[in-house]
Amino acid sequence: MASSSSMAATLSWSSSSLFHSFGGNVNENVKLLDKRSALLVFAQKKAKKTRKIILKEDVKDLGKKGQLLEVKAGFYRNFLHPMGKAQIVTPILLKEMKMEDERIEAEKKRVKEEARQLALIFETVGAFKVKRKGGKGKQIFGSVTAQDLVDIIKAQLQRDVDKKIVSLPEIRETGEYIAELKLHSEVTARVKLNVYAN
Repeated sequence: MASSSSMAATLSWSSSSLFHSFGGNVNENVKLLDKRSALLVFAQKKAKKTRKIILKEDVKDLGKKGQLLEVKAGFYRNFLHPMGKAQIVTPILLKEMKMEDERIEAEKKRVKEEARQLALIFETVGAFKVKRKGGKGKQIFGSVTAQDLVDIIKAQLQRDVDKKIVSLPEIRETGEYIAELKLHSEVTARVKLNVYAN
């Protein structure tokens, strides 16, 4: 026990003599050490590592195909890249994407313009005539359906039209009716139907 107390005294004497050998007060040297350690702690800031990527396919809880994202480097390196689900964004890839977007936009405009031209043709034709077997007064046997209109358009204009885009009111008697053809999400043609009994 006596040896441990003499050892502690020796250590305290040697440490204080060490500070005195540098010249100056022990308290001043301790303050200097505190400032240096504070600077070291402040300088140890971690940098975030992320990658800008584009998805090659839909990824659950992340995004859709073609979407530009910023993800952690490890997630890209360990999951997205090995599975072939994404690739790093490069200037060449961005240029290709822009050209593809422009091509798709031009195609959409072309389809919309074709739909407008077709709507103009349908509306300038006049009324399509539908003949049905007559009943009492204005009544007709059966009704006029979307398929009937599609067949008439095919016969008169040589145009194929899908019956799913045809919207008709319920027609059970003779008279003039308006049918709508949804040719495009923004273009609807209104055509006249003249139903008469034979």
